[in-house]
Amino acid sequence: MAGKGAERREREKTAQPELAGMPPAGVAQQLDRLVHERLRLGILSALAVNESLTFTELKKLLDTTDGNLSVHARKLEEAGYIGCSKGFSGRVPRTDYRLTAAGRRALDRYLDHMEALIQAMREK
Repeated sequence: MAGKGAERREREKTAQPELAGMPPAGVAQQLDRLVHERLRLGILSALAVNESLTFTELKKLLDTTDGNLSVHARKLEEAGYIGCSKGFSGRVPRTDYRLTAAGRRALDRYLDHMEALIQAMREK
């Protein structure tokens, strides 16, 4: 676990200088708009703490509709942030989602930017 803390501190060191002195609006503009949307952030966050989740599990967890989840999951899949595999569980169709390495990096960058924005606002 100590390794993850060290990695996060290293990312913070590299994220902070580019954001230092920048007005909060400038920091907000650097946010990944693909990740910033509420449902897409929820999908990425849920997959970050689970090896994989089914469509049904994500739908229930995020309290959304089939159509809404499908649209947002497809955008993340097209960006390479999540992977999708389709199959069957018996005779029932099953869609599984997992976070990709690119998705993990995008989520980490997003969180770093949010932390920098929060820090900038607290320093004012």
